[in-house]
Amino acid sequence: MTNTQVTLVQIDNYGPWTVTPEPRREVDLQTLQSRLYADLSQLIGNREGYTFFTRFDNMVTVTNGIDRDAHALIQESVANRYPVTVSLGVGVDPSPAVALGEATAAIQEGGSAQDASRQEILSGEFLSESDRTDDDVQIAHFDVNDATGKYTDQLNEFDTFIHIEQGYAALMRYMREQHDSLSFFVGGDNVIAVCPSLGEAEYQDAIEAVHERVEVELKVGVGRHRTAQGAGMAAKHALETCRDDGTDVEFA
Repeated sequence: MTNTQVTLVQIDNYGPWTVTPEPRREVDLQTLQSRLYADLSQLIGNREGYTFFTRFDNMVTVTNGIDRDAHALIQESVANRYPVTVSLGVGVDPSPAVALGEATAAIQEGGSAQDASRQEILSGEFLSESDRTDDDVQIAHFDVNDATGKYTDQLNEFDTFIHIEQGYAALMRYMREQHDSLSFFVGGDNVIAVCPSLGEAEYQDAIEAVHERVEVELKVGVGRHRTAQGAGMAAKHALETCRDDGTDVEFA
């Protein structure tokens, strides 16, 4: 059974800040968001976690093995580098979607995302060291079959982007609705899904569902580990087996 610890990162009072004392330049906001994502990716990645940007003012992270003190240090680091602060909500559950729901509720109980008095909430449930196992996190790394040959080398970049995004959207919705999984676009033609304990048949069904809906063909490597990065690297190696053997689904 999986036991995923998910942390929601939410910028405090971000909407009002972007227009105070007057609307800020979009290029500056985009730069701040991208730098914050990069810093969080490194801060959490150095502790064997994964960070996904979602809407940038909200980011979803998988933080198995990262305790409350480490979360507080991450908040402190952000506050020292940026003109904004972040609140962190944490949840734990065999279902990644349920864990994210708990993490979201932990922040929401501290006040609105646009409440100027809400700053650096750190709340929620952490997975204790004694409860951790080597199979807590299941990561699935999806990849579009021959994206370069079918899209990159054939279409203009925007039309390629449309095809890849359609595949991502179909996969994201299917995995959320059918399996309580959280799927994230991570660049190129790659999607990483944080999943409960799923087997080969469930992944094969997901691949077929995406192909039926948007005619995008996928393959997937799956890994399990006590940390997000460990599971992710195992999934990447399994995906290489798919490429070498021409298979759709491989487990590390």
